Amino acid sequence: MNWQPTRHGDRTLQQQIVAWVTERIERGDWVAGTKLPTQRQLAMQFGVNRSTVQQALEELKAAGLLDTTIGSGMYVANSSWHSLIKQRQPNWQTYIETSLHKPNYHTIQLINEYEQRDDIIRLGTGELAPSLLPTNEMEASLKELSLQPKALGYSSPQGNKRLREAICQYVQKRGIQAEPENVCIVSGALQALQLIAVGLLEQGSIVFQEKTSYLNSVHPFQSVGMQMMAIDRDEGLAQTLAHKKRKRQAVFYAVPTLNNPTGGVWTSLEKQELYEACKQSRIPIIEDDVYHELLFQEESSAIKSMDDSGQVLYIGSVSKTLSPGLRIGWLIGPTTVIERLADIKMQTDYGSSAISQEIVLHWLQSGKYERHIEGLRHELQQRADFVENLLHEKLKDIASWEKPKGGFYIWLKFNAPLVDKAFFMKLLQSNVLINPGYIYDAQDTQHIRLSYAYASREELQYGIEMMVQVAKSHVKKLY
Repeated sequence: MNWQPTRHGDRTLQQQIVAWVTERIERGDWVAGTKLPTQRQLAMQFGVNRSTVQQALEELKAAGLLDTTIGSGMYVANSSWHSLIKQRQPNWQTYIETSLHKPNYHTIQLINEYEQRDDIIRLGTGELAPSLLPTNEMEASLKELSLQPKALGYSSPQGNKRLREAICQYVQKRGIQAEPENVCIVSGALQALQLIAVGLLEQGSIVFQEKTSYLNSVHPFQSVGMQMMAIDRDEGLAQTLAHKKRKRQAVFYAVPTLNNPTGGVWTSLEKQELYEACKQSRIPIIEDDVYHELLFQEESSAIKSMDDSGQVLYIGSVSKTLSPGLRIGWLIGPTTVIERLADIKMQTDYGSSAISQEIVLHWLQSGKYERHIEGLRHELQQRADFVENLLHEKLKDIASWEKPKGGFYIWLKFNAPLVDKAFFMKLLQSNVLINPGYIYDAQDTQHIRLSYAYASREELQYGIEMMVQVAKSHVKKLY
C-alpha cells in the first residue's frame, strides 16, 4: 500500500483519501469486516497530518462505509455495499422535498389511498356511487355516436367547437351569455384552477376564499407561491378586500351554490354583494359552479350572470353529475384569458380527450343529460332524507347539521371538539373513511363532511353507527 495523495490536484487531501478508501471497498480489496490500519499508520503512509486522516475516516463513517468498535478500531461496515449503491443513485428524497408542488396533508393522502379499497365504507367521498352513474345509457350512447377520424386525434386548444357551442347554449339557463371563443374545455374543474394559477397570477398574489374551503385540501395555488387568505363576507367586505389587496394581484375563489364542503347556498343578494365588492377593487372572481345542477329546489342565477365587465371566470363540469372518468369540464371567461389558458393547456396535455368531448356533446344535444340530471336529483334527495333520518335517530344528542339543499354533503358538527387525527384513524381501523373538517380548515375539530352520494344504505347505516361509537368514546376521553 504505497499510494499517497497529491498536493497539486483539484481535490483536497481529505477528498482524495475518502475516494481512495471508497475505491478499495468497491473493488473488494477491503471486504466487510476488514480492519483498517490505525490513524497514525495511515497518516504516516499518506504523508499527511493525523487530523486529515481522522476527518476523512469520519466522513466515510457518516456515509455508512465504516464502523467503529470501541477499543478495537475502525472496520469496513457490513452495510457498506448498500451505502455505496445509495451513493451512486440520485438523492431522490432531496429532489422531492425541494420540488415546487407541495405534498398533500397525510390525512388526504390516506383518503386517496383507502378510497381505492373495496372493503372501505366511504362516508366522505366527493363522487357519485357507481350505481348512480348512467352506465347502460352511456354504453348505448357510444353505439349512437358517429365518430369522425378527427375525434381520434388531439383536440384543438380550446376544445371541440361544437361542444363549446352546446355549452354556451346550456349555460343560458344560468343567465350566462357566452360565445364559443369565451370557452375552454378542461380536464375537470381542478385543471381549470391549475391553469389559472400558472397562467394568470404572479407569485405572491392573494387568493381570497371563505375560511372553510375546498382549496385548503388541494394545492393548485399554494404550490406556485400564492397566498391563501380567508375572508368573512360581512358588511365590511369591500373595505376588507381593498385593504388586504393593496397593490398586489388578487382573485376571489367562490363556490356560491352548494359549497364544498359545507353545502351552503348563497342568496342572490349575497352574490351581488360579492360581485360589487370585488368590482370596486378590480378583483377577478373564480366561480366554481360544478354542483349547481344538483340543487333540490329551483336553481338560482350564477354570479357570472351579473358580469358585465369580464370579471368572473366561470367553471363548470360533468364530473359531479355524469361521470368523473370522462374528465370534461369548462372554463368561461374573456377571450384573451381563454386563449392564454388554452395555450398553457396545450403545453401540458395537448387537449382534453376528444372522444370524451364527443360523448358530452351527444348527451347535451340529445337531451340525455338533462333527463339524467332530473333522475339523479331525485335519487340524491332520497339518499339525503335517509341519512337525515339516521342522524336524527343516532346523533341528535351529540351533533347538529342543516338540512341539505342538494349536492352530496351534510356538514355535520359535533358538539365537542373531537374530530382530530385520532378520531379519523380510529374510524379507519373499522374500515370507515371520513373527510374530517380539519382538511378544509386546519383549526376545525368539530366537523366532518358526510356524503350520502356514494355509500349504500347498508354501508351508511353501519358507518354512522361506528361513527357514533367512536364519537362517544372520544367524548369520554375529553371529559
